[in-house]
Amino acid sequence: MKHLRKIILFNSIVLLSFVSNNAVAFSAFKNFQVPQQTDTSKLDTTKNNVTNSLKNQQQSDSKIEYSAQDSTKYSKDKSIIHLYGKARVIYQSFELDAEYIRYDSKKNTVFARGAHDTKGRYYGKPIFKMEGQGSSVADSLFYNTQSGKGTVFNTFTEQEGSFFSGGQSKKQPDDEIHVKNTIYSTCNLPHPHFGFFITKGIVTKNQVITGPVYLEIEDIPLPLGLPFAFFPKPNKKSSGVVVPSFGEDANQGFFLRDGGYYLGLSDFWDAKLLGTIYTRGSYTASGAANYLKRYKYGGNINLTYASTKLGVEGTVQNKPQKNFHINWNHSQNPNASPGSTFSAQVDAGTSSYYSTTAANNTYDPRAISNNVLRSSISYTKTSGIFNFSSNLGASQETQTKTISLTLPQVSLSMSSINPFDSKKRVGEQKWFQKFNVGYSMDGTNTVSTTEDLLFAKGGLKRFQNGFNHNFNGSLPFNVAKYFNFTTSAAYNEQWHFQTLRQTQLRVLNRPDSIVYDTISGFKRSGEYSASLNLTTKIYNTLQFKKEGKIQAIRHVMTPNIGFSYKPDFSTLSKGYYQELRYQDGTTVNDPQYNRAKRYSIFQGTRYAGPSEGQMAALNFGLVNDVELKVLAPKDTTGTGTKKIPIIQGLNINGNYNFLKPAYKLSNLSFSGRSQFTEKIGINFNGNLNPYAVEDTITSYGITKKLVDRYTWQNGKLPRLTGFGFSFDYSFNPASFKRRAENLDQLENGAAKKGITPEQANQLAAISRDPNAFVDFNIPWNLSFAYSFQYSTAENGLNGMTTNSLTFNGDFNATPKWKVQFNSGYNFETKNLSITSLSIYRDLHCWDMSFQWVPFGTYRSYSVTLKVKASILQDLKLSKQQGYSSNF
Repeated sequence: MKHLRKIILFNSIVLLSFVSNNAVAFSAFKNFQVPQQTDTSKLDTTKNNVTNSLKNQQQSDSKIEYSAQDSTKYSKDKSIIHLYGKARVIYQSFELDAEYIRYDSKKNTVFARGAHDTKGRYYGKPIFKMEGQGSSVADSLFYNTQSGKGTVFNTFTEQEGSFFSGGQSKKQPDDEIHVKNTIYSTCNLPHPHFGFFITKGIVTKNQVITGPVYLEIEDIPLPLGLPFAFFPKPNKKSSGVVVPSFGEDANQGFFLRDGGYYLGLSDFWDAKLLGTIYTRGSYTASGAANYLKRYKYGGNINLTYASTKLGVEGTVQNKPQKNFHINWNHSQNPNASPGSTFSAQVDAGTSSYYSTTAANNTYDPRAISNNVLRSSISYTKTSGIFNFSSNLGASQETQTKTISLTLPQVSLSMSSINPFDSKKRVGEQKWFQKFNVGYSMDGTNTVSTTEDLLFAKGGLKRFQNGFNHNFNGSLPFNVAKYFNFTTSAAYNEQWHFQTLRQTQLRVLNRPDSIVYDTISGFKRSGEYSASLNLTTKIYNTLQFKKEGKIQAIRHVMTPNIGFSYKPDFSTLSKGYYQELRYQDGTTVNDPQYNRAKRYSIFQGTRYAGPSEGQMAALNFGLVNDVELKVLAPKDTTGTGTKKIPIIQGLNINGNYNFLKPAYKLSNLSFSGRSQFTEKIGINFNGNLNPYAVEDTITSYGITKKLVDRYTWQNGKLPRLTGFGFSFDYSFNPASFKRRAENLDQLENGAAKKGITPEQANQLAAISRDPNAFVDFNIPWNLSFAYSFQYSTAENGLNGMTTNSLTFNGDFNATPKWKVQFNSGYNFETKNLSITSLSIYRDLHCWDMSFQWVPFGTYRSYSVTLKVKASILQDLKLSKQQGYSSNF
């Protein structure tokens, strides 16, 4: 049965390859057509390297141009011309070059061939081409200029990535082409490694009829083929049946996979309907379409629905698992509609789709282990000083099965304008002309919930929505040239369509809990603020006079300080805040303000409303940059220098609120980057809490509590409550540069020529796989990335760390063998992340690849031998064992 399956498989491959590519394959034989030529009655003699013209006395417009580098000879009656040595004949759009050409004006025939050198090598083969056609090479050829008949022996020609070699081809007066013993292949060698051997066939304008056709590999004919075939040969897309592949899965049984119907609807779009069925009850249905409007837009869409039954029949695991997935990509040419753009990148579906269906039977470990699905559809429009944008977005956590939807988010912004400035102004702006105002608005309708609740009854009521308006004005000015001041004022108004009411419950032996009640209805809130900011730059340079590589150290400090004020909008009279009460109506005490605790009725809604309390805050920050000036080692003069950044953008920020009743000083945050060498640098960030912690006895026991006392009052530094750093390094950065260039080439080509299904698949694979391009020109590469994060609660308890290392690389074992690997290590769980090993073998016109995930949940392997050319993508042999199958 296995041998029988393979025989049927090869027959299917041959049939699929010819059906999908016959229009390209047989268009090559049109090169043999020659315009008719009438007889000539008079010839001029010629010498070496002289070009002559032969004109027909009756048809003066028919002209043959010929030349030869060696010699030109004539018959006694001058009706036959012999051209020797790099001979060349041009007749209208037909061009012919060969070592020897003979033209018979009586019989209206042309014969061309090569010649043998002293070592017996055949050289100077005829090369011929016509306008709009590619060049073809043959051992010899005949054609009749009057009847239009022609015969070509052992031809070799290329047509759109396909090659034809060997055999004979004969053109008939009715434009039919008869072929015999011709090989069709995508191998670019005159003697191809593989090909489809066409014993005989007839090529017409609209169809191809062949006799026996079989596959030949390394000159070995395989006993697999078709006794005869009939193929349509249209000049446009045509619809047809997609023959499914077949096999067996240990869990789901025998299958027929990806069979269906292809719809060649027009030159602008096509579609494909496919299905997969298993003998144990599983099935998959999918629909895909590609569309392109040249110079306007293009994209593709794919919908898939799967019902999967795993495990033993009768068990819980055998219950059908229903999953669906949608993928849509749309891009617009930037010049199609100046001022407006529309784009879409949709990747959405049920959380278990990839894991249950093994990434749609691709067994891609990155897709299977992907924990986040993101989608975005956006539209932008710019008109004058206004910019409008609208976005539909979705984000899914596949492990927790949570989903966040934004349907939609709209924003309208206005570029800052100077209302007191004049367009006719000459010279610098006056101080009042620098005053500028701006406006922005955004509105959202969003929800964050689980998949089962979203699609349950009343799911739409969980959406939160509202609008936010911001008006601002500022006036910048300079003082003493070096100090930059900016005064500004802002008004912020929010429109709410839901508010929340809170009630605190007294619960014995555990912390009190709060019950929320959502109230529908329109409510607005507003707040305003004013601020003054000052910034400058301070330069410090240390020069070294002694001889050495380090010439100087430069430290640039950018301090900024500002003051901001905002009134208290949390008073009960404004209606934005209410007192928090227990279920019996008594108020909850707030020790910070020594009054009844208040809560915002907008807390937990889309826009949080005004903040509690008044603010008169001093904001401060400092940015530090340190760099070295060193001698350039590659400078032969000894005077060249270069700059090496040591610390880049070390930011320290905080604020002090004078009107806050307690905890006036905020946490201090810092971030920056340090460059150790030209190739490696480290990013870091952190958070410092300035308040002390002391033990407190509560009803739940002794715990640590934050107190309103600074740590340095106890002789201690601020407490580190968060810290993280990360860095990455590539031992061969040229590999990333090469991959980026290849990716840009593919994307630019897709934008110019339109995205074909093959290109779309390539781009999708690249986005998932950083090593998708197997580049044998880069002998090796090794790169790694390390990340560390530490965080605690405000009181310093419940510390958490994440600590992971990822690495990948590749190397050429030989000029034709490449090995790639991807892995990582989680220091917290002490486990390796998904590890994969890939081996590639370049077989000229074939590719052999081996992918292996050796351990873990997604343990699997696959071996594939396939033709490189996408035009014969179905010609491949593969063997795989997925993580969900034992077959």
